[in-house]
Amino acid sequence: MIKKQKGQECIRSIIYRMVSSIVPFDRLEEEHIDFVKNWISSGAEIFRITKPDQPNIHLVSYFMIVDQDTHEFLLVDHKKAELWLPPGGHVEVNEHPQETVKREIREELGIEAAFLFEDPLFLTVTKTVGHVACHTDVSLWYVLKGNYQDDLKYDPDEFHQVRWFKQQELPFTQADPHMKRFVNKFIHKLETLIE
Repeated sequence: MIKKQKGQECIRSIIYRMVSSIVPFDRLEEEHIDFVKNWISSGAEIFRITKPDQPNIHLVSYFMIVDQDTHEFLLVDHKKAELWLPPGGHVEVNEHPQETVKREIREELGIEAAFLFEDPLFLTVTKTVGHVACHTDVSLWYVLKGNYQDDLKYDPDEFHQVRWFKQQELPFTQADPHMKRFVNKFIHKLETLIE
């Protein structure tokens, strides 16, 4: 029992430091980061223990796959959420969120993760909708390198389809409510790297 508690405290500290290192893009992200730091510090359970929504607030790792040559973004048409989302999934107990990305990309798309940035670029706190309504996802948004020609073997139980979108084609009105803010932050990040 003590060993398990030590493991939980260690990963909580790692996630707390990860969240603290995210530079907020706007006031809303700053508020979300503050909320998540307080949530982790409170000692509340941060991992989903029981499907679909226990505890009511829990960690998720999103990963936006970007083709750097065509400047396209891969989204999944998620059946339960009834939205276009980046692929991703719930962080398992004591799992590093980056390991969640590696596991989920194999399960959901049949490919390996190639991180553009090792750490999450963006953080959101979102009330869920669709068939998974009534809980809150604390989502760490990673960015992965992809190729629109990759042979993706997506999970038809989870997704109606997967699709590459040019930036101007992204379905913001039918997507995660923070998608546009993520894309703006990602583009800003790329511009600062070029300078």
